Amino acid sequence: MKKEIYFGLSIMVAVVLAAFFMLPAPADMTNGHLGLLMLALIVVAIMLGFPTAFTLMGMGMVFAWIAYRSRNPDLAVQQTLDLMVQRAFSVMSNDVLISIPLFVFMGYLVERANLIEKLFKSLHLAMARVPGSLAVATIVTCAIFATATGIVGAVVTLMGLLALPAMLKAKYDVKIAAGAITAGGCLGILIPPSVMLIVYGATAGVSVVKLYAGAFFPGIMLATLYVAYIILVAKWKPHLAPPLSAEDRVVPLPAFAKEISKSGSTNALAGLVGALKGKRNAAVPMGELGKHLAITVLPILATAALLGSIYLSLTSPIETVAEGVVEMGLLMDNQDAEAPLLGGLQEPESADGLQTPPVEGATAPVAAPAAVAQVAEPAAAAAPVAEPAAAERRPAPQGFWIAVGVAAAALAFFYAYFSFVRLEIFKMLLGSFFPLAMLILAVLGTIVFGLATPTEAAAMGSLGGLLLAAAYRRLNLNMVRESVYLTAKTSAMVCWLFVGSSIFSAAFALLGGQEIINQWVLSMELTPLQFMLLAQVVIFLLGWPLEWTEIIVIFMPIFIPLLPHFGIDPLFFGLLVALNLQTAFLSPPVAMAAFYLKGVSPPHVTLNQIFAGMMPFMGIQVVAIIMLYVFPAIGMWLPEVLYK
Repeated sequence: MKKEIYFGLSIMVAVVLAAFFMLPAPADMTNGHLGLLMLALIVVAIMLGFPTAFTLMGMGMVFAWIAYRSRNPDLAVQQTLDLMVQRAFSVMSNDVLISIPLFVFMGYLVERANLIEKLFKSLHLAMARVPGSLAVATIVTCAIFATATGIVGAVVTLMGLLALPAMLKAKYDVKIAAGAITAGGCLGILIPPSVMLIVYGATAGVSVVKLYAGAFFPGIMLATLYVAYIILVAKWKPHLAPPLSAEDRVVPLPAFAKEISKSGSTNALAGLVGALKGKRNAAVPMGELGKHLAITVLPILATAALLGSIYLSLTSPIETVAEGVVEMGLLMDNQDAEAPLLGGLQEPESADGLQTPPVEGATAPVAAPAAVAQVAEPAAAAAPVAEPAAAERRPAPQGFWIAVGVAAAALAFFYAYFSFVRLEIFKMLLGSFFPLAMLILAVLGTIVFGLATPTEAAAMGSLGGLLLAAAYRRLNLNMVRESVYLTAKTSAMVCWLFVGSSIFSAAFALLGGQEIINQWVLSMELTPLQFMLLAQVVIFLLGWPLEWTEIIVIFMPIFIPLLPHFGIDPLFFGLLVALNLQTAFLSPPVAMAAFYLKGVSPPHVTLNQIFAGMMPFMGIQVVAIIMLYVFPAIGMWLPEVLYK
């Protein structure tokens, strides 16, 4: 029997023994203890391989019937069925869940657009001089592609078919190669737009928009730590990640580039500009020169457009109120308190022009309307409305001009080494990296800046996926049918999981299990730091036998009610959990990323080697969790700036 099976069985035995010794005798057992027993049984049932959603529903209904039967045996069946219907209806009427099938559909479309091969090839050529370039390109490719798809299994499988043979051919260590693929493929469940964040938001009642804004920088931080680890290993032990050979770094040049290089400069910008006139363009069509010159100057145009928009934003005139325009209520405030209010209620003058005689002891009579008109006319004439003057733009701050100088220096350095080889690599990136990056940034930007809800942005992302597939000539009826089928399958799994979780948590609360856990935790008199450590350690350990879906839908409803007592923001807690749940895909024995990779690996790559390669990246995840806790601004700065 394999070690992984022994490990899984040992965890199951530990759960059963813990439930047996910690729970009281059957005669002293209360409904709350039955709730704890239900929690232990669900872990064992899931590890035995039963479907998670239907196991949650079935066990939840059985224990809900037990809870209702202890109160009123005659109505137990009816109340249990009513609970099931109500919980299912409440889940299906949750608007937040609408975005899940749309994001999943976008992911399947992008996956079938066949972008990942071009993306990996262009990135590993662009990073050829970086230590461990193939592994670094794998991490970056996985991060971008996993962000667009959010489907860990698809990304790990495709990169296992594409990057693993390339790294093994370059004599990379199997552990480094396997760890880079599995860890990079799991980034999609953290970096927005992430289905996991939607599930957590719906479970904890936290805004998905704020979760997306908060998870952006922690996701980038984790990917950067992965890249830094690979570079350090490649520098420290080059035999584990050797550099690319000269043959692997060769980029074939097109005919026009060879022709210009023979008679002119090898620099792309200088050669193309010089070929526009003189004899050097004799063998190169003018249209070809113009097209590639336009591609060459794209960085200049993009930088100019970005700096121009920043300049217009920084120097926009301050809106001021035009002179002579009196704000409502200002005239009345400036008048003497004893003076009559203009436009106030007055007694009408009699038809014969005689006023009502004053009553003894009353105040002075109110002025007639004619007098009011005489007072109002000079006031109006004294404050004529002036024409609004043309607003002047503010001067740009000194920091902007420093940024312009830095950008100009960077462009000059970039074009000094921008050869025709790098032009070809840049064209590869234009065809693979930038369309995908623009799609991701467009979806995230509209969500984070409040231009669209997650559901609306997901719909636009699905349309973008269709356009990308059409642009790469991969759009056909069969591809759309497969994407729709897989989307329906995945969405049904998530929705049934929510229904089962809702029924399970309701039964757990009915039995009083939540109350027992709350009393136990509060009786320990923990500080917020100690509670946070306890919660994250529990989630980390749960990631070994369970997947992230079970952890969120089963155990988050247990932790969330305790957060207000310790003064912990559910948004910040969710970001820590999102980082922590990376372990659910990288920790044996239920490390699904390892099994995805093993399914497409050569026979000599063993499961133990894959597990060993994932362990350093699990350590990096722990370091990232500590960094986020010590420096919470990494995750909380962007939501606080955008949603004050």
